[in-house]
Amino acid sequence: MRAWVQAVKGHPSGVLLVAQLVAVLAYPFFGDTPGGRTAIGIFGVLVLLVAVYAVRATPALTWVAVVIGVPVVALTVAEGLAPDNEAVLLWSALLHAAFYGYTGYGLIRYLFDDTWVTRDEIFAVGANFTVVSWMFAYLYLALQVLYPGSFVAFQGEGTRTFLELLYLSFANLTSVGLSDVIAVLPHARAVVIIEQVAGVMYVALIIARVVGLTITRWRN
Repeated sequence: MRAWVQAVKGHPSGVLLVAQLVAVLAYPFFGDTPGGRTAIGIFGVLVLLVAVYAVRATPALTWVAVVIGVPVVALTVAEGLAPDNEAVLLWSALLHAAFYGYTGYGLIRYLFDDTWVTRDEIFAVGANFTVVSWMFAYLYLALQVLYPGSFVAFQGEGTRTFLELLYLSFANLTSVGLSDVIAVLPHARAVVIIEQVAGVMYVALIIARVVGLTITRWRN
């Protein structure tokens, strides 16, 4: 048990990556119901705590993550209890996006802080990718509240679930384009374009830098 605890403390980015992926796999089992959203919300609180702990290992300011994270936790619980309240849903989505955005910023600073690639920094590459994907998914959720009908799917028009928006986000960030969810209104399409550019730049700047430093370390 002590070895596991030390491994978790030594690889906070790895724990964050696993938590994000577990959250993705958990969504289909709970469904888009009030009870399911509450359960996912509670798990989301745990993921947020892991994210704050991961940011602590970065050069970013921990107090900023805490200041944003506290209202996010409260709104996550409120969203599960009042799923039809659009004001709660909007502010929850915006603050979630801000929190994940700052977490991504902290992880990027962590990756660019030195020229020596550690095992946790390798995990941070994957963790940051999932964090950015969740950030854009929450931005899409906020857009859907502000501009109903921003996204359509093969089922037709209607309100898209968070899992559908997360699916769209991962499809755009990875640039595979394999999503049946499509942005149709101007504001939604503008944000999708930004995410597509971010996905290309992520590979060109961050992954390329980590791979280059890893090869240099191996040669040295």
